[in-house]
Amino acid sequence: MTGEQAATGNHRTTDSGSFAEEIKIARESSWKSFGARIRFYTPSFLGYSAGNAGRNTRAFPSISVTGRNCALKCKHCCGRLLNGMIPAESPRVLREIFQELHERNVAGCLLSGGCGPDGAVPLEPFIDAMTEAKRDFGLRMVVHTGILGENIGRKLGRIGIDAALIDVIGSEETLREIYGLKHGVEKYDNSLSVLEREGIPAVPHILVGLHYGTLRGEFDALKMVARHNPAAVIIIGLTPLRRTPMAHCSAASPSDVVSVIVEARKLMPGKPIALGCARPKGKIREETDVLAVEAGVNGIANPDPKAIELARNLSLDYSFSDLCCSQVHEDFGTKRAS
Repeated sequence: MTGEQAATGNHRTTDSGSFAEEIKIARESSWKSFGARIRFYTPSFLGYSAGNAGRNTRAFPSISVTGRNCALKCKHCCGRLLNGMIPAESPRVLREIFQELHERNVAGCLLSGGCGPDGAVPLEPFIDAMTEAKRDFGLRMVVHTGILGENIGRKLGRIGIDAALIDVIGSEETLREIYGLKHGVEKYDNSLSVLEREGIPAVPHILVGLHYGTLRGEFDALKMVARHNPAAVIIIGLTPLRRTPMAHCSAASPSDVVSVIVEARKLMPGKPIALGCARPKGKIREETDVLAVEAGVNGIANPDPKAIELARNLSLDYSFSDLCCSQVHEDFGTKRAS
C-alpha cells in the first residue's frame, strides 16, 4: 500500500497527495541524517519468525517487578500486557533471574512492571539488585519507568542503565479518561527533565490512538519530547485488547501512526525514530509497516514481511537485531542537533 492510498484512513483529513508528499519529505530527511538504512528488531519477549529464522529467542527477555499486578489499571490495558513478562516481585527473585541470565550469556533485559496509583513503576525496592547486576554482570538494562521523580532518577543514573522508556501523554483529558490520573501532563515533562539531568538515554514512547482509538494529544506529546534531548523516539499504536474497557475501540489506523512518525521527523530530524512492538497485527500492521518504511523510519520491531520486502526493493541497507527497539539510539546515534 502506498502513502497516497493510506491517507484515506478514517482519522486523517489531509488529502492523499499532501500526505504522500509529507511521507516523502520525512524519508528524505531521515536518509539525509542516517543514510538509507533500517534496523529490524526481534526481541524475544514477543514471538516472531518472519525474515529471521536464526534469531536467538532468549536474547532479550522482559521482567515485571510487579508480576501481573498493576494498580493503575488503564482502560486500554488493565495490566494484560504484563502477562507475558517474567514475574520478579521481590529483590531476591530478581537477583535469581539476573544470575540465570548471566549464566545463559543473555545480552540484556527489559525491566518493567505495572504502575502504582501515581503512574510510576515501583522500582525503589529493586535498586540494589539492579546495581549488582549491572556492576557484576554488565547486563544491558532497559527500564520502563513510568512517571519519574528526582530521587529514583538519580539512583537509576548511578546504576548506569542503558535506556529509560517512558510513555509520554500530551492530553490532560486522556490522562483522566484512560489512565485515571489526576495530575497534569507536566509530570511527563518533569520526568524527561530528570532523565536529561542524570544523563540517562531517554527513549520516549508515543501511543497513537490512546484516546479511544482517536488522535488526542499525540502531537503535543511530540512537542514536549522535542524540548528535551531524547536518545530516540518510539511510536506505537493502540491495539484493542479483549476483556478491557476499550476492547470495542478502533485500532490505531496506519495513516494516524505514520502521521505521528512524520511529525516526529519534522520536530526531531536528527533523532532516531522507531516503530515499536506494541501495535495492531494483521492487515493493519502490514499497511502501517510499509508506510513507515516509506517514511524513512529507522527501526521497526517485529516487522511485517511486506516491510522487509519493501526495504529490499528500495535497496535499503537493512539488518536484524535480537534486542529491544529502544536500542535504535545506539544503532543509529544522533547525527546532528535537532
